[in-house]
Amino acid sequence: MINATMKVREVANSLPQAAGVLEKLKIDYCCGGERALGEACAAAGVDMATLERMLAETGATQTRTRDFQSLSLTDLIAHIIDKHHVFTTNEMARLELLTAKVVTAHGENHSELLAVSILVQQLFDDLTQHMFKEEQILFPFVIQLEQALWQHRPAPFAPFGTVNNPIRMMMMEHDTAGEILRELRKLTSNYQVPADACPSYRTLYQSLEALEQDLHQHIHLENNILFPKAIALEASR
Repeated sequence: MINATMKVREVANSLPQAAGVLEKLKIDYCCGGERALGEACAAAGVDMATLERMLAETGATQTRTRDFQSLSLTDLIAHIIDKHHVFTTNEMARLELLTAKVVTAHGENHSELLAVSILVQQLFDDLTQHMFKEEQILFPFVIQLEQALWQHRPAPFAPFGTVNNPIRMMMMEHDTAGEILRELRKLTSNYQVPADACPSYRTLYQSLEALEQDLHQHIHLENNILFPKAIALEASR
C-alpha cells in the first residue's frame, strides 16, 4: 500500500518493481527521494491511483529482483562499482566521441546540439571526479567501518571527521548531476530526434537516455540505501 505522505524513497526501497515504474512516470526517486509521494506525483502530473495500479500490475508480472536492502554495505558497494561505475565510465568514453561526431555533422542545422555537447562534457567531467572520490575515499572507509563491526574492532580513523561530511558532498554532487540530466532532457525534447537524424544522431540520444536511467538507479542505491546505512553504522559505534 502507498499513500501521499510516504517519501518517494520509501516506495523505491520497499517495492522491487517501484524504480522502473517511477522512472517510466518521470517521478524523481533518486535525488528527489525525500519528497512526499503525493507532491512528487503532482509535480510529474501523475494520478496516485495510476501509480498504484502500475505498481500492482508490474509487481504481478515481474520476475524476482535483487533485494538491495538485504545486502551488506561491502556487497552493495561492489554492485555499485561493478554495474554502475563501470557502465558509466565505458559510456562516457564512447559518448564523448559520438557527441563530437554528431555536433560536427548536424550542429549547423540543429543549434541545440552545441548546448547538449557542453552539458554532456560538464556531466562527464563531474562524474569522473565524483566516482574517483567515492572509490578512493568514501567507499573504502565504509567497507573498513563494516569490517571493523564484523571483527569487533574499533571504528577506523575518519580523516574527514565523520562519514556525514563526504556523504553530504556526494549528495550535493548527485543533485548537480540531476540538474544537468533534466536540462539535457529539456534541450532534446525528451530525446526526440529530428526527422533528418542520421543513425549516429539516433544512437546518441538513445544512449544518453539509457545513461540517464542508469544514473537514476545508481544515485538511488547510494542516496536512499548505502548512505543512510553508512551513517547509521557509524553512529552505532
